[in-house]
Amino acid sequence: MAKDRAKERLTLYDTTLRDGAQTTGVDFSLDDKRQIAAMLDEIGIDYIEGGYPGANPLDTEFFAQRPKLRARFAAFGMTRRQGRSVENDPGVAALLDSSADVVTFVAKSWDFQVRVALRSTEEDNLASVTQSVNAAVARGKEVAVDCEHFFDGFKANPDYALACAKAAYDADARWIVLCDTNGGTLPHEVECIVAEVVKQIPGDRIGVHCHDDTGQAVANSLAAVRAGARQIQGTLNGLGERCGNANLTTIIPTLLLKSEFAERFEIGVTQEKLTHLTRVSHALDELLNRAPNRHAPYVGASAFATKAGIHASAVLTDPRTYEHVTPESVGNVRRVLVSDQAGRSNIAAELGRLGVVLDKDDPRLARLLDEVKEKEAQGYAYEGADASFFLLAKRVLGEAPHFFDIERYSVAVDRRFARNGGFEDQGAEAIVKINVDGESRISAAEGNGPVNALDLALRKDLGAYQRFIDDVRLVDYRVRVFQGGTDAVTRVLVECADGEGERWSTVGVSANVIDASFEALVDAINYKLLVSVARNDRRTAKAAQ
Repeated sequence: MAKDRAKERLTLYDTTLRDGAQTTGVDFSLDDKRQIAAMLDEIGIDYIEGGYPGANPLDTEFFAQRPKLRARFAAFGMTRRQGRSVENDPGVAALLDSSADVVTFVAKSWDFQVRVALRSTEEDNLASVTQSVNAAVARGKEVAVDCEHFFDGFKANPDYALACAKAAYDADARWIVLCDTNGGTLPHEVECIVAEVVKQIPGDRIGVHCHDDTGQAVANSLAAVRAGARQIQGTLNGLGERCGNANLTTIIPTLLLKSEFAERFEIGVTQEKLTHLTRVSHALDELLNRAPNRHAPYVGASAFATKAGIHASAVLTDPRTYEHVTPESVGNVRRVLVSDQAGRSNIAAELGRLGVVLDKDDPRLARLLDEVKEKEAQGYAYEGADASFFLLAKRVLGEAPHFFDIERYSVAVDRRFARNGGFEDQGAEAIVKINVDGESRISAAEGNGPVNALDLALRKDLGAYQRFIDDVRLVDYRVRVFQGGTDAVTRVLVECADGEGERWSTVGVSANVIDASFEALVDAINYKLLVSVARNDRRTAKAAQ
């Protein structure tokens, strides 16, 4: 316990709700912002920046109905504008009048930016920092100053960059945040520059805000900590403009699980809360209708996945052979992938993960391995389609229940062109005929494209099994064309989810993209039925006891 008390405190400041909104393709609703703030608070972030009150109606409303948080709630905005007093600047007034605990001002700290972007003088820019911080402190706000372009400014004119930081410090700002706004600074540069700053300003008043334009925002943030900074700003999943911001989803487990940092520092995220990190990361992507990055460190689906047979064998003997931390520590799972490079270890491990235990000498294991390799030679890929692999394994093992047969399907795409060369309307209609327990059923549906229409028609009426699939929805759809041109074989991967938050992926292969899509959709439904019916049977049996 004495050792823990001696640790220095690092604070985490999240800017997802502002910087994340600048990500291409991301538009937060008011409800989105509330849910994201709650997720960030849940895992133990110290500061949650809500946005820029007064700049747009959404942020203004968000601050008007302040979320209930344990974290410090921050409002972001500019220091007073050139030619105005603090008392006569509506932007500053909106910050001071907001419900935020913390006001974070952004201020230029590169003389080039002051002259070119602000068209101001170096002296007036320094006065703006001092006056804005003084006004916020007088209103009882905790103040942070984001020194924009600090690292570029320091390299160009270190005296002026430091003057900006010192102006904020002398005016009693709690945090002076050094920003790598263009994202072009390298880790060794960050470490050297921060070391110079902490000679004049205490490190426990210094933060760092890094962009990822060289792919080193995380490394830069950690370099700043090594040099003395004690606050890290970043975003969940690395959201942000251009290439994104420092990824807190990577930084947090590194701080907790790597001894260089874990033995020196403590953060607001506990080891127990860390086990929720993968779920929170994926929940954010789901909220934004984005496919999670499978290769993201710590939280990606492939972060603890092993494909080659010799690697799989080693991982099963001792996971430390190919894992730097345990997947459970961040709420992830180990996966030994099934592929054309797989050996028996891969097959057995993946079956075990899916709840199917086979003896290593079971002859069915060899048959399944041969079947996998034959299917992959045809174009199937099971490393990203665990549900299809599960169904294949059940069939080879003779354990696959039979729910329905496809008798036929058809799809029609309708597009009507206008005389001016545009089009007036478009749509798709699908008809699916299936046989359930000896009874034929025909379902039709209209959709936004042929795959959507087929998906809706297939799930429209499965008779006695319908209740098991009512909450299924398609969340991701990926197509890969390989081995040729327009007559090539097409591989389709679909990812589905249900109302309980479970997700599963299936694969279909055909020279016809619609046929490949339909095969993947059928596998997705069969997998859901297999799992749900088995679960229901267990509950029924237990209730009868």
